[in-house]
Formats: sequence, C-alpha cells, structure tokens
Amino acid sequence: MALVGKATLHRPRRERRPARRGKGPEPLLMATNINLSARMYRMDVRSRNHVTVLGRPGAPVVMLAHGFGCDQNMWRLVVPLLEPHFTVVLFDHVGAGRSDLSSWSRERYSTLDGYAADVLEICRELALGPVTFVGHSVSAMMGVLAAAREPEAFAGLVLLAPSPCFIDDPDTGYRGGFSAEDIDELLESLDANYLGWSGAMAPVIMGNPERPELGAELTNSFCRTDPDIARVFARVTFLSDNRRDLARVTVPALIAECSSDAIAPPGVGAFIAAQIPGSRLVTLNATGHCPQLAAPEETAAAIAAFAGAQR
Repeated sequence: MALVGKATLHRPRRERRPARRGKGPEPLLMATNINLSARMYRMDVRSRNHVTVLGRPGAPVVMLAHGFGCDQNMWRLVVPLLEPHFTVVLFDHVGAGRSDLSSWSRERYSTLDGYAADVLEICRELALGPVTFVGHSVSAMMGVLAAAREPEAFAGLVLLAPSPCFIDDPDTGYRGGFSAEDIDELLESLDANYLGWSGAMAPVIMGNPERPELGAELTNSFCRTDPDIARVFARVTFLSDNRRDLARVTVPALIAECSSDAIAPPGVGAFIAAQIPGSRLVTLNATGHCPQLAAPEETAAAIAAFAGAQR
C-alpha cells in the first residue's frame, strides 16, 4: 500500500444551475442525502476500526485498545475471561489489523489526538453507555486524551503498561527509560530496515526470554503492519509527551504496571498515579511489556476487579 499523496484530478466544471425560487422537492432530497450520509458514516466507524462486540449484553462495557504494532488479536487470551461478566468491545486502530487502511492519513494520525477521536467516535456509535477503557502501552494515553475531552463517555480507565513520555527529562528528574539519543537511534533503525528492526525489538519489548514464542508472535505482528504506517505510528508513540494531560483526567483510573518492563520502567507508573487525582497503582507480577499475553489471568483479574467496581 503506497501512502503517498494522490495527484489532484482536474475535472471539467459543471454548469452552474440557477438558484431555485419557491418551494420544491430539493430540500427533501437534501435531507435524504444527509440521512444517507449519516448512516454511511455510522457504518464506516465500525468497518474503519473493525469493531467487534462480544460478551454479555447489557453488562458493564469494557473496551480493549491494543498498542503499537499489534491488533485486537493480542487480547485473545484475556477476552474469554471477561466475556461472562462484561460486554467486551475490541477494535483495531486505523492502519492495524483488519481496519480500513484506506481511512489512514498522515494528517489525522500524526498525533495521538486522531486516535483519541476514533475512540470517542466508536463509543458514540455503539451507544452502550459509559465504558471502562483499557489502553495498553501507547493506547493508555489515547484513553487519557479521550477521557479528558469527554469524561461522560467513560466509567473508568485502566492504563496497562503505560508511559506518558518515553524520553528522560533531566530538567525535571522524570525518567521515561530512554534518552533522546536512544529514541533517535531507534527511529533511524526502524526507518532503515523495518523488518530487521521488528525482529530485533519485538523480543525486547515482549520480555520473557524463556518463552521465545511470545517474542516471535510480537515480531510477526509487527511485520504484518504496513511499514509506512508503522514509521509514522512509531514517531507518535515514542515522541509524544502527555505528562501534562494526566491531570485533566477526572474519571476513576487504575494504573497497572508490570514488575519488570524494558519499555515502561519502574517509577513511570508511580509518576502517572501521582498526576491523576484519585487514581490507584497496582504492580502486576507479570514481566515484559505485554501482560495480556504473558499473564492473561492476572491481567484479566485486575481489569475485572476495577471494571466491576465502577458499576
């Protein structure tokens, strides 16, 4: 899929029709076209993000959002544990999985705001009431932005292995885990050889070296992503700084960090918890950056306990 701007097609101008005078059928036609466009838009939201709704109808809603280089399949071990008790909403970020790749644009998705807008549009389309949004990794900050914008859409947030900023800030003492030079080198490597970068980085992100099948799965997931889209999303992921947005969250929040995580090191979770009023921090026994695969039972239990308490 080539993600380059399409040349503008110059079509001959249509002859301008004289303005209508008096009443006639055109206002009705216009209203019909508006209604048709609205119906098409609602359909597009579901297909755009390949939205899937599972679980118990009428139960509290849990929405699961995947991280960089992944898709909704990364939740497959957690979903069966949540389905008996919740309505579970899954989706793919535009550019990932079975989303509508033609909906991707550099303009919309060059910041996390575009992804946060998608989350809110899915919530409005499904109209299932306030959701408990579970955001893994970079999706945690998408949830923060969405909840800050429309808090009434959310019963609560679960921020799973989150980081508001991956780059250390010596001026404030904040430690995100990487220097600016580290991130520059990471992005240069990704630009030069995305498949090679995926094979090298995925096992590091996954952790759990004694379970190489997990690293292999994440590598395969990365490699299925369009490299041009991945390059843009990687910059959004690793260069965003959402530390100031944390204080804007007014809904209940659970920060679930892993006991050992090369991407979101110890201290990041405590920083987030200190910035979000009334939030709670838990440290999972899980290791690595993807606890939904490495420790699905523990991850599902943390989500269920928090989401159940928001009824």
